[in-house]
Amino acid sequence: MKSKPSALRDFTVDRRTWTLSAVALGIGACAAALAVILLRAIALMTNIFYYHRISLAMVGPAGSPESHWLMLLAPIVGGLLVGLMAYYGSDKIRGHGIPEAIEAILLQGARVPPKVALLKPLSAAIAIGSGGPFGAEGPIIMTGGAFGSLVAQWLKLSDAERTTLLVAGAAAGMSATFATPIAAILLAVELLLFEMRPRSLAPVAVASVVAGALRTWWLGPGPLFPVELSSGIHLVQSLFVAAPLGIICGLAAAGLSRLMYGLEDAFEHIGGRLRLHWMWWPAIGGVGVGIGGYFFPRGLGVGYDNIAELLRGNAPLYLLVGLLAAKSLMWAFSLSSGTSGGVLAPLLMIGAAIGESLARLGHMPGETQALWALLGMGSMLAGALGVPLTAILFSLELTHALPALLPLVLACTASYLVTSLVMPRSILTEKLSRRGYHLSREYGVDPLEIVTVAEVMTPVPEHEHTKAPTTDELQQSIAYSDETCRSVAEQMATTGVLSLMVVDRESGEYCGTVGATELLTGRKRAVLRESERRIAFLPKSPEPIERSPF
Repeated sequence: MKSKPSALRDFTVDRRTWTLSAVALGIGACAAALAVILLRAIALMTNIFYYHRISLAMVGPAGSPESHWLMLLAPIVGGLLVGLMAYYGSDKIRGHGIPEAIEAILLQGARVPPKVALLKPLSAAIAIGSGGPFGAEGPIIMTGGAFGSLVAQWLKLSDAERTTLLVAGAAAGMSATFATPIAAILLAVELLLFEMRPRSLAPVAVASVVAGALRTWWLGPGPLFPVELSSGIHLVQSLFVAAPLGIICGLAAAGLSRLMYGLEDAFEHIGGRLRLHWMWWPAIGGVGVGIGGYFFPRGLGVGYDNIAELLRGNAPLYLLVGLLAAKSLMWAFSLSSGTSGGVLAPLLMIGAAIGESLARLGHMPGETQALWALLGMGSMLAGALGVPLTAILFSLELTHALPALLPLVLACTASYLVTSLVMPRSILTEKLSRRGYHLSREYGVDPLEIVTVAEVMTPVPEHEHTKAPTTDELQQSIAYSDETCRSVAEQMATTGVLSLMVVDRESGEYCGTVGATELLTGRKRAVLRESERRIAFLPKSPEPIERSPF
């Protein structure tokens, strides 16, 4: 006999998703505008600090006509200004930007103070414009997220809806900065949303697409770093190289994370012993940036031109050595001082330098060097942030190098696996852990969601079936047999009633009871799925040997 289809839905979604998607249209447009403003503000600060002029021309500190000795002062002044802004404005502007967005989502009800939306981009523009070796993406993500949060607060939305709009603004900022709308959506899912549901995914996608479309008019179309790879690249050779290269980049990502947080611990320790307030730490970080910039000027600023050169292949040796040594130290030392800046661009740069350096050691031709640089760039991002899918799509959207797809997937997966084993947390979530918060980033369907009440309830004999009570008071103590255990657990949590009558929805008859103990059956099933597999491979215990008493 054919059974009747279940009344349960695959997804939990309601019509408010249309409203959130409509609001996300405006948030996407405004976040794209904020991204453009921040990029222009960085250009303005760079011109002021290094060229002593008021201009929005996109220039880098390395091309400054000033003497290197004078260039030593710019990062120190920038760090001092950031420290003052953090102390007198908000200490939330310190750091990468993405950890602060995660903290706002999980711990502050997705509420971001208005002054953070103003001070974060301004402090980032000063820090990067004065030579800070950071990316602009972290501050842009935080700025777009702050705008989405402010809109949600103004509309008096729920916590979950505020989170959706905060993440929509963050994804839109990333999409507008890098011309990577798909990767921005994936980053939202892997790092910020902590769920993949239509109610949140649709508004985030709308905001990202709108921002990506506006970017083509305001900043030009992608790709940001075009890579020309022939479709006839040595695929087999690339696949053999991809996994070892990913492993190397994964180990390098773990090393960079430990270096940065080790330096952060040193700032805490030395600052405490010397009674030096954290307000002055960014200026000290600026000293390290200035010294590094004196010997390696191309390590200053965002450095998108460095990434472009690496992805063309045949980058000069001094650039590779400078990025691997000077840039890494400048970035880790300065960011650990508590200044404002992002991590994506430096990680992309260092990973690409690792890949191209290995290609040069193997005497590979220019196109192969470009391919290995691309693999290093993606795998460094996958390992350091723990976002393999984002890293793959991000690398492809940045370069449009589709022939690199298969080795790129393998390299990113290998790096992600290595860092998952050797790093307890990613370079972003480690900061939250140091603030006393634990964050789990594993995604899976709640076991209670796939078990119905009818499967776990304690049934009553057939002859005892009666019509269920209908008063409002008793209705709070009723669960339906076709409900999921998750919805019943939520009902128990909100009402405090830990034992419910089970009613058949169609007949309205009382057919059993369900309590907290029965709900654990769903959890037990999930445990058995793992434990039974493990037990199956355990060696059998040897049979006891009977020994003779003589």
